[in-house]
Amino acid sequence: MMSPEVMLFAGTRPEAIKIAPVVLAAAEAGLPTAVVAVEQQPGMVEQGLAPFDLFSDFRLDLARVNGSLSELCTLMMPAVDRLLAERTPAAVLVQGDTATTLVCALAAFWRRIPVIHLEAGLRTGDLASPFPEEANRQLVSRIASLHLAPTPASARALLAEGVPAEVVEITGNTVVDAAHHIAALDRPPRDAAIVRAAAARGPLVLVTVHRRESWGQGIANVLEAVRDVVREFPDAAVVLPVHPNPSVRAQVFLMLGDHPNVTITEPLDYPDLVWTLRRSALVITDSGGIQEEAPTFRVPVLVVRETTERREAVEAGFAQLVGTERRAVAAAARNILNGRSVQPLLANPFGAGDAAQRSVDAIGRLLGVAGRAAAGPDLETAARSL
Repeated sequence: MMSPEVMLFAGTRPEAIKIAPVVLAAAEAGLPTAVVAVEQQPGMVEQGLAPFDLFSDFRLDLARVNGSLSELCTLMMPAVDRLLAERTPAAVLVQGDTATTLVCALAAFWRRIPVIHLEAGLRTGDLASPFPEEANRQLVSRIASLHLAPTPASARALLAEGVPAEVVEITGNTVVDAAHHIAALDRPPRDAAIVRAAAARGPLVLVTVHRRESWGQGIANVLEAVRDVVREFPDAAVVLPVHPNPSVRAQVFLMLGDHPNVTITEPLDYPDLVWTLRRSALVITDSGGIQEEAPTFRVPVLVVRETTERREAVEAGFAQLVGTERRAVAAAARNILNGRSVQPLLANPFGAGDAAQRSVDAIGRLLGVAGRAAAGPDLETAARSL
């Protein structure tokens, strides 16, 4: 018998953070949910849920050995399929563009369970950048029953690919909801190292690097640029939460581990990340989520990638796409820290913090469950531009 619940899958911490507001909004609306932690990044889903006082209902452990994507997907598919066969949920929600997103969407599709894609329609048009995420999200778009697009541009991308307009909803991005939720709690940081860094006389710079297409020379260039920046701004303090990938970790510690102005931490709990972000003068990142979170706090972002699927931040003046060339990164950082960058005049293009409620209303309509109207004027106006 089909369960009335919506089953939400997350395999990484960013996925968990972005589904958390949906779980909270669904509970408020009386929509049953079940959260599944797929151990793509062991322990990270629970870490992402914890600041919202949430826990997974099911956990799928994966006995990974070599860390390859093929191994990950081979282990994940049967585990997900067994759970779907046992629970038969009314719908499956996947977020973003990871291996978890693709595999869980496929498993649900093969069992004829409707797939809901949260953060749908992001595109660079280049299958090699970001890799393999661009392919993952395009593939999920072919099989989803409901596309929760964060912006009008992402909705237009879906329509251009032939997705019917009636199954596309513009919601805003739930990471804005998450950032607002955590900032309102105003919890003191757990990591004392970031408090010491924030107390420096000069500007605080948050740096994150991990993208697969930048492994090796690309990340090396960015780290060299960071050294250039702290050499030129000796009062500046850099906080760099290091990615768990062993190769990335080794490179970060080798190049910046001995620098007194650089604080290398383990991946920060989300409240600590938000605390640091709110106090930063600049973010240098190849992360997708931070490109969406930083505009909430009006923090400028240098995107150290060749392409971005979040052009809205660039067009609104919150972000600059600078690539991974050392001199370009350092020069752009210099301009911002010297106050020569243009300050954005617009609000966060990724929404005002009501994306989760909009998403739950759209899910309710998909499942034939009455929901509350949540159409705000900003996104409604944007939707009419399609």
